[in-house]
Amino acid sequence: MNFIDTHIHLYAEEFSADIDTLLQVAMDKGISRFLMPNIDSASIRPMLDLSERYPENCIPMMGLHPCSVHADYLSQLKRIENHLSKNAFCAIGEIGLDLYWDKTHFREQKQALEKQLDWAVELKLPVVIHCRESFDFILELMNNRNDIPSGIFHCFSGTEEMAKKVLDLGFYLGIGGVLSFKNAGLDKILPSIGIDKLVLETDAPYLAPIPHRGKRNEPAYLELVAIKMADVLGISLNEVADKTTKNAKAIFNL
Repeated sequence: MNFIDTHIHLYAEEFSADIDTLLQVAMDKGISRFLMPNIDSASIRPMLDLSERYPENCIPMMGLHPCSVHADYLSQLKRIENHLSKNAFCAIGEIGLDLYWDKTHFREQKQALEKQLDWAVELKLPVVIHCRESFDFILELMNNRNDIPSGIFHCFSGTEEMAKKVLDLGFYLGIGGVLSFKNAGLDKILPSIGIDKLVLETDAPYLAPIPHRGKRNEPAYLELVAIKMADVLGISLNEVADKTTKNAKAIFNL
């Protein structure tokens, strides 16, 4: 079996002491590629260093996370745009809106998102969307444009109605450890969605699945998400691997 983790922060400080071991354990489980979203200008160098060490496995994206949008967001965007002009990336991400942590720079978040969507259109790259407490705003923005490339709504945890609106946009749902959480409700939603628009992700080192919830999430835990998905959808683990890997390759042109 071959799996692709479509969203993992391998360059995070939480992995600095044992990243090589963690990657080997994951690869031994058939997880062959790890797609890394950027956060801000400070995360670019560690991310690129890791992709240079593991060029066939660790694939970088480029973007400015909405929680990293502050008063200096224009200079941050300039640095990110500079890297986009010099290096190859599989997507624009992680971008989006976040009204959960801080609403102070919401106007700037929207401006940063619009700018990065423009880059995605110009460069013909998919986008990876962070959407927390902001679904209606993002949906309105997407529906007001007819040029948005495809991509993924990362860490989807919404309702069935929200899921179908994402699919109507031509996007896929990124499913991670939240699927295993008892009261999350994703296990009730996914059967009506099916496997054809789903991809796997860990978001490690965050959001570890059961039975590791609350601890450091690790690359190898993608297997636990896949096993849970197979159970919820009533299909084999092989089919989950085949379908989600095919979806990821199509989205990111891998």
